[in-house]
Amino acid sequence: MSGFDFGSIIQKDRSERIHQQFSGTLLDYLSIVKENPKVTMLAHQRMYELLVNPGVEAIKTEEDPRLKRIHGNSILKKYTFFSNDFYGIDKSIMQLMRYFHSAAMKGEEARQVLYLVGPVGAGKSSLMEALKKALEMSPPIYVIQDCPMREEPLHLIPKHLRPQFEELLGIKIEGDLCPICRHRLKHEFHGEFEKFPVTMAEFSIRSRKGIGVVPPVDPNNQDTSVLSGSVDISKMDLYAEDDPRVMSLNGAFNVGNRGIVEFIEVFKNDVEYLHTMITATQEKSIPSPGKGSMIYFDGIILAHSNESEWNRFKSDHTNEAILDRIVKVEVPYCLELDEEVKIYRKILKNSSFEAHIAPHTIEMASMFAILSRLTPSSKVDALTKLKIYNGEEIVEKGSTKKVDIGELRDEAQREGMSGISTRFIMKALGATLAEAENDCINPIAVLDTLIKAVKDMAAAEDEKKRYLGFLQDVLKKEYNKILEKEVTRAFIHGYQEQAESLFNNYLDHAEAFVNSAKIKDRNTGEELEADVKFLQSIEEQIGISGTAALGFRQDVTAYMFSLLRSGAKMDYRSYEPLKEAIEKKLTVSVKELSRIVTKARVRDDEQDSKYNAMVEEMKKNGYCDHCCNVILKYAANNLWKD
Repeated sequence: MSGFDFGSIIQKDRSERIHQQFSGTLLDYLSIVKENPKVTMLAHQRMYELLVNPGVEAIKTEEDPRLKRIHGNSILKKYTFFSNDFYGIDKSIMQLMRYFHSAAMKGEEARQVLYLVGPVGAGKSSLMEALKKALEMSPPIYVIQDCPMREEPLHLIPKHLRPQFEELLGIKIEGDLCPICRHRLKHEFHGEFEKFPVTMAEFSIRSRKGIGVVPPVDPNNQDTSVLSGSVDISKMDLYAEDDPRVMSLNGAFNVGNRGIVEFIEVFKNDVEYLHTMITATQEKSIPSPGKGSMIYFDGIILAHSNESEWNRFKSDHTNEAILDRIVKVEVPYCLELDEEVKIYRKILKNSSFEAHIAPHTIEMASMFAILSRLTPSSKVDALTKLKIYNGEEIVEKGSTKKVDIGELRDEAQREGMSGISTRFIMKALGATLAEAENDCINPIAVLDTLIKAVKDMAAAEDEKKRYLGFLQDVLKKEYNKILEKEVTRAFIHGYQEQAESLFNNYLDHAEAFVNSAKIKDRNTGEELEADVKFLQSIEEQIGISGTAALGFRQDVTAYMFSLLRSGAKMDYRSYEPLKEAIEKKLTVSVKELSRIVTKARVRDDEQDSKYNAMVEEMKKNGYCDHCCNVILKYAANNLWKD
């Protein structure tokens, strides 16, 4: 990019910021309000607008079979603001948005604390950060100049004049002047409120502008000045004790007025320390330091903690006053495999790791995370449950009845509130990437790292045993199945001619059998009976035998004739069940496959070319030379042993 381009970006930004700067009086501000009443929005409405403006997509799940299996017949709302950073917590986000929607309309939620509860690493803090960053990126707001509360300029209008101004402006004026501005209006401007200066202010996390953060405080050293400011002792010699000028309004509620006040690990604090919340929510006012009057507060109070702290706080009946002012939103771990994979892909994309990641590596780590979070069920095993939660269609064994996802959820109400965290998996992926040879990691290496991490984790022995069972048994078997299919597909690619030959022979013999006719040998011209044993050797690969075989042969023959009549291309892939049977038949030759898969010296030229063809096919599917070699050696040693 040339210097001219940099300069043009700077100039464009500067010209835009000029329009976002304002310096005038209340009278000037009233003209702006008349033209655009939205500039007076309260904190909850401003936040709601910021979250919905990027776009909202209402998805009817009945129109998507997979989503219907997961969510039933409902409307799933996807908010563009959250879509690129949050996965698998759609219901939590919809609850959060219901809170802001109601609060924006000045419903009861506008006088409630938004409280997020969930296990560690589920995304509570990330959601909070997203809300704070939304404010930082928002346009500046109009404020009373030099007001420590950055308050709405309309507070300058006296109560007795407000009905007239409200009618002229078409808005409702809420709130009162803070003690400091009230003192200034009286002594500096002699009550001429229309001359009071108004300016614009931005939101900033670092500069504590409109965003206040309250970390947990040592119970033995709790000071409410952190919340609502203090009395500046250095000014006590200059002014009287009740003079507003001795106040230092720099507490979290003062800073977060018109924006956000966040309480981190909120219930680690003593309940007395949280009493400011009660008036801040219900009465929209906070105590001023010293002997001053209450101060109007318009802000979003956000809080979060883990579930054990919430349960302890909730169990104490003396906390009812605060509990009544809380809107609780649960943020559980993701239980949907496809969405869990997206989480790690996003984190890795934002990192500096540049190693190659073999196919199924992140999937296997994600499967472990989700398996650890699932509640055991008597209806299905854990892996089947994982697949059902991912929207796959699963039929009960020995039945045509589909497993009901609703029943599984009903028997596991707290599911997703415990288990392996996203951070645990990311640390394992990070460790594997850091130790990777040839800048490449694969599922085998990640599963080994996870096994070591589980053995070292601080957890009960029975829990460790359960996790190791998932890693060493369930996931290993599942990966072997996935790998067998993948290597088979690549292997079949090198055996294209054999597959076509089997396909043509099967068609000839099936047609002869169905029509009770004889088949002519292509080499000798001799007429032969249909080879039933050959047909059975193909059909048994997909579990077809006995009386079902006749129906299958009739179906295949009829289907192929319909293709011929329509002029469509016909090959061994044309009929999916037959394709699967042929591919399985080809891989039955275990010793042959093992010789091709491993770089054994006994491999001849023909086998060598087929091995190379298989490697090239696997590389097309995301493998590199290194992981391809590792995976194929693993396959030979674990999938096709004698």
